[in-house]
Amino acid sequence: MCERLGCCFSPGDQPQCYYGKKLTAQCTDGQVLITLSKEITVPSLILDSASVLGVDPSSCLQMQTFKNSMFLMFQFPLSCGGASQVSGNNIVYENTVQATRDVRTWQGSSITRDSTMRVTVRCSYSQTGYVPLQVEVLTLPPPLLVSTTGPLKLEMRIAKDEVYASYYIDNEYPVIKYLKEPIFLEVRILQRTDPSLILMLDNCWATSTADPTQQVQWPVLLNGCPFPGDAFQTKQLQVGGPSQLVPYPTHYQRFAVSTFTFVDSQDQQPLGGLVYFHCSAVVCVPSATKSCSTSCGQRK
Repeated sequence: MCERLGCCFSPGDQPQCYYGKKLTAQCTDGQVLITLSKEITVPSLILDSASVLGVDPSSCLQMQTFKNSMFLMFQFPLSCGGASQVSGNNIVYENTVQATRDVRTWQGSSITRDSTMRVTVRCSYSQTGYVPLQVEVLTLPPPLLVSTTGPLKLEMRIAKDEVYASYYIDNEYPVIKYLKEPIFLEVRILQRTDPSLILMLDNCWATSTADPTQQVQWPVLLNGCPFPGDAFQTKQLQVGGPSQLVPYPTHYQRFAVSTFTFVDSQDQQPLGGLVYFHCSAVVCVPSATKSCSTSCGQRK
């Protein structure tokens, strides 16, 4: 049993201590033993959140669970375990330990502060005997590192021409444009040098006031693609061309909007005043399951 802080003992006549090991897996005669340290994840794993998928005391009366403040141990017979398969002259048993996460939702937004943990243990036995041949442990790959920690800063600005060689500064606003004249907009990540970061635009829209939530608004990008309901669709521009000195092209998104004005929905007279642009954005790190790209092909 688990008897003291920092040391988890296995049951039986010859107890073993797993002090200093974040993960221990053993396949014995007809038994599987898996011991986890809470330090297997960062932040620390909540031990009560871990369980063996498909195996619990209600379905496996011989299952034993031992826990202290540092370790969690599962021991159960192979007959209670998960999938088994025959590979050559061997029988392979597979069991997965997974931690659930506490996800909180408020007004459509969800967060979690728990680590993700999944460990798969495979025990291979010879069909001619009960001597275990090998133990294989598969864990989740570690997340990609970013170069610095802290909040991400994004900036939207307007370029003076299509090559984005210069930008309007504060005392040059508001920018005056004729109707249908292109407005060259840019969103970029500030103060980051990690080349793996990719800036992706979600939605971009225009309003007649500085409030991005007001009802009078017009979309220019939807889900990262030009708004199809516009006769003059937004043009998404490539970043990092020969005439553009951009150290990290994936930190930028550029697009051109044809100038328009808001009109009254009843008499269709211009409302006058300024037009303000807003964007929601995502900073993405690509992985084996996530490409960080948006496809804007033909849509129904």
